[in-house]
Amino acid sequence: MNLIIDIGNTQTKYALFQKGEMLEFCVSQILDISLIENWLLKHPRLDAAILSSVQGKPTDFLDFLDSKFEKLIFFDQNIPTPLVNLYESKETLGYDRLAACVGANSICPNTNLLVIDAGTAITFDFVSAANAYLGGTISPGLSMRFKALNSFTKKLPLLKQSDSFSLIGKNTEGAIISGVQNSILFEVDSYINKLNETHSNTNVFLTGGDSGFIYSKLKHNAIHRNNLLLVGLDAILDYNNV
Repeated sequence: MNLIIDIGNTQTKYALFQKGEMLEFCVSQILDISLIENWLLKHPRLDAAILSSVQGKPTDFLDFLDSKFEKLIFFDQNIPTPLVNLYESKETLGYDRLAACVGANSICPNTNLLVIDAGTAITFDFVSAANAYLGGTISPGLSMRFKALNSFTKKLPLLKQSDSFSLIGKNTEGAIISGVQNSILFEVDSYINKLNETHSNTNVFLTGGDSGFIYSKLKHNAIHRNNLLLVGLDAILDYNNV
């Protein structure tokens, strides 16, 4: 049984996996040692763990995990994955991007994959049918676009995602919401169209905090999996724990 920990910018996700199936899931604002100790008592076969962090290496927390688990991996550029990593600057690659691609590949192996992660930033990452990670793009996410309009102007208000918007905003608030949200949707649809010109039969995966909004409006077929990063980390742990 595997413990999966993903330390993000604002919260930490914890999950238990067994044979590729997620059994338990929890979100916390802290590095929750008591949660892990309770899970260890509840699941005696829990013996392997993997940790991914966008905030650097949590040394003390890793020391705690090392004392509890037979197998422990801190996911960085030195950890082998099921994908061939062809990214040129591996040391600067966000490992959440790579792990999400591994997750998509574990669900749909040997096919072209586009993984769209709509969070603080929106990332597009491509995996070839030869199971190779080629790279992708990074652009501002939904909330970042709203904040940019407010921060870099004197009069525009700070708004947030709305389910009610049109192509033509009839007032300033409507214009901002239309501009931000339609720009995201146009970007996603256009990227998929352009990618399909050179890479046919590409399966599209959507994940991340704003992925539900995009999924509900997207013109293309896609697979929506909010836990794709956790699925990928579990696959990476299994790959290194054979």
